[in-house]
Order: sequence, then structure tokens, then C-alpha cells
Amino acid sequence: MASVFQSPILAVDLKQKALEFGADLVGIADGKKMDEYPPFPDDPKKPSDITDHDADRVIVMARRLSVGTSKIPAWNNRHKFYNDELTITALEETALELVLWLEQQGYPALIVPPTHVDPWKYDGDPNKHLSPLLSMDHAAVEAGLGTLGLNLQLLTPKYGPRVMLIAVLTSAPVEADKPMQTPLCEGPKCGRCLSACPGDVIGQWDRDWENCDTYRNPHGFKQLTEFLGNVIDQTDTEQQKSLIRSEDSFNLWQSILRGAGAVIGCRRCQDVCPVGDDYELLLKEAVEFIAEETPEKTARLKNMVDGEDEGNYLAQSRWIGIMEK
Repeated sequence: MASVFQSPILAVDLKQKALEFGADLVGIADGKKMDEYPPFPDDPKKPSDITDHDADRVIVMARRLSVGTSKIPAWNNRHKFYNDELTITALEETALELVLWLEQQGYPALIVPPTHVDPWKYDGDPNKHLSPLLSMDHAAVEAGLGTLGLNLQLLTPKYGPRVMLIAVLTSAPVEADKPMQTPLCEGPKCGRCLSACPGDVIGQWDRDWENCDTYRNPHGFKQLTEFLGNVIDQTDTEQQKSLIRSEDSFNLWQSILRGAGAVIGCRRCQDVCPVGDDYELLLKEAVEFIAEETPEKTARLKNMVDGEDEGNYLAQSRWIGIMEK
């Protein structure tokens, strides 16, 4: 039950509770700063868009991905999808526990889901990329958890990019964390994320989000609409039945039930990233070789390093950090 009285709490107390509830990392961002600096001005996603009342602070929590699945090289391995689905479920439970605790202290709060998109933004085109209600990666940078990498994904000192994120909005007057200024990513000088990407969607501090969705959500809404359209187009009922009984149909059904493959998919770029204490200790031997690397990708990275074009860096420098020339 929510308290009608507000108990004084400190940021350190709030963070300790989040860790007790299962978070591996937790930081606090200033909601007003996030309103002032939306990461994508053409499609701003701001805390105040979600609620007019309790967006002063954005608490960002992370849970690490299992190292065992990161060692599996296939991007579409079902064990990875399943383990990631369990991780995101656990993360949602952690966020709910924190919301209930905050409200017991007298501070209203709500969860921002890590994968759900705004249905009001959907315009009938399943091929169009739809981002979550709030960019979790940018929010995590504002909360002091890390900096963005070449692929615009959060990197953390402890786990690199191998985390899942969720946010809680609250009115609790706790001190916000300061963003990191030193970048964790070496950009195209490293470029392992670009080299390993099976869809070749990573650019210079940017990403082809629509093509990335094909891999990030291999059994998502786009694939569902294509599959159903294919079934409808069949003039032979036996062929329709065959499609309904197919592996594609089974994968879509399972994804609807569990989310694995629908909101969770490829994370090959995360697996091979050398940032994070866990990489040298637990991952390097298994993932150092990148089978997806090609001469064309290598040449493109060299051109990024040697050229004067900074790509999308300036637009994202607030969250990437100050790169050395």
C-alpha cells in the first residue's frame, strides 16, 4: 500500500534497494535534463511525454546477460533467445519491486518497459522501425552507467554492452548521478561490433535501425504479418495447412507466448565487444575470432579511421564522450 507520508530517502538507499531486488547496476538520471536533451530530436522520447507528474528522476537498472550464451557464436541460437527472455522477465520483476518500495515511502513511481513501443506511433507499416517509449541506452548514460559505442549501444565498465536495461520514473527527490565523460568505446579503431554484425547494419556512430530490427526481432510483428500474408495468398488449402504447421509458424507462436525472438533477438555485437571486466576474464578466448569479418568491412573501418568524416558522432557526442583526435 502506498504511504500518504513521505519518508526521507537518499540516492544511496534507493540504489541499495534496487541491488537487493536483483539489479546488477543502477543509476539515477535527471528527468529534466533528459527532456532538455532528447537523443533523437526528430522523434524525441522524453520522460515528460510519459507522465506529467513523476518524471523528475529516471532510475535506470541493468541485469547482466549470461556469459554462457555470449559464448555461442550463432546470432539466432534459441538458447540465447530463451535465456535473454528470462533475464528481461527478472528485470521487470526487479523494477516492480522498486516501484512498490518507492510508493511505500510515499513517492509515486512507474515502470518504463524496455521493449514495448508506443502504439500511437504505429502507422500501419510493419517494416518501419519503432523505438521504445524511452531510449534506455541514452537514459543509462545520463544515469552514469556508461557511454555509447559505435553502434549506439550502452557500454558499461563492468559488463560492457552485455546488459539489459529498464527504467523507473519517480518524483522521489534523490540526487542524480553525473554522466561519464571518458568514452569506453574506441570507435572504428576497434570496430569489432561492425565486423561481427550479421546484417551489416552498423555505421559510424549510427545504425540502420530498420534492417537491424530483422535480426533483433527475428520473429516479431513484421515477420508475423509477412507470414500471415503468405498463408492468405496460398490458393491451395493443403499448402496453407503446411505453412501453419511449419517451423516458421511454430517460432512465431512461441515468440507470442514468451517474447523470445519477438522482443529479443540478435546480440552478436554485444557478445564480441571487448569492453567490460567480464571480457578478458570470461569471454575473450571464446569470441575473439569473428567469422563474419570481411575485407569490405575491414576497409570501411579503415576509411572511418583515416577519413575526416565523423559520421553521426557530433549528434551523439553527449552520450559517447569526448573522443581523442
